[in-house]
Amino acid sequence: MAGLPPRKRIEDVELMRALAHPLRSALVDHLMAVGPRTASECAAAVGSTASNCSWHLRQLARHGLVERVEGEDGRERPWRACQVGIEFGDDPELHGAQLAVVGTTLAREKELTERYLDAADRLGKEWRDASGINNYSLRVTAAELEELVQRIDALVRPYVGAIREDAPAEALPVHLGLRAFLRIDAEGKPGR
Repeated sequence: MAGLPPRKRIEDVELMRALAHPLRSALVDHLMAVGPRTASECAAAVGSTASNCSWHLRQLARHGLVERVEGEDGRERPWRACQVGIEFGDDPELHGAQLAVVGTTLAREKELTERYLDAADRLGKEWRDASGINNYSLRVTAAELEELVQRIDALVRPYVGAIREDAPAEALPVHLGLRAFLRIDAEGKPGR
């Protein structure tokens, strides 16, 4: 995708362990969604304390996932995500660590979905109408699935909060998750 920054490729088990921590994962996710925020602002968003968030943000900074930036008033220095997405390498030795990160990511996605559902009746009609929780059962080849995921990514990626510079003033952070994989039956076999 020309003009868009690449995702951070993670092939380091220590970095994966850092991302498998639920609070650290939530902090990186939040900063990627909303842009620079102080530890106090992060704490309110992720349900923790400012001091706990500050400590975990410093740990994330050691791994190059977040960094300090200059604040507007010069007193507080907010944190920002250093990347606009994450992807894994193909090293089979890292499979267990990758599963831990994916598990944390899925738990975070479930939490965000539940928060939305709990608050949906208090949101404006335009946001309720614009939102969607859809499931599709497709019948495709592996090549078609790969192409579909790439096309969806090309469509969505320019809207990523950390990338988008032309967002209208009324734009708000939105969560969009995508999972595309071969259906496996209860016996552990690919469905037919």
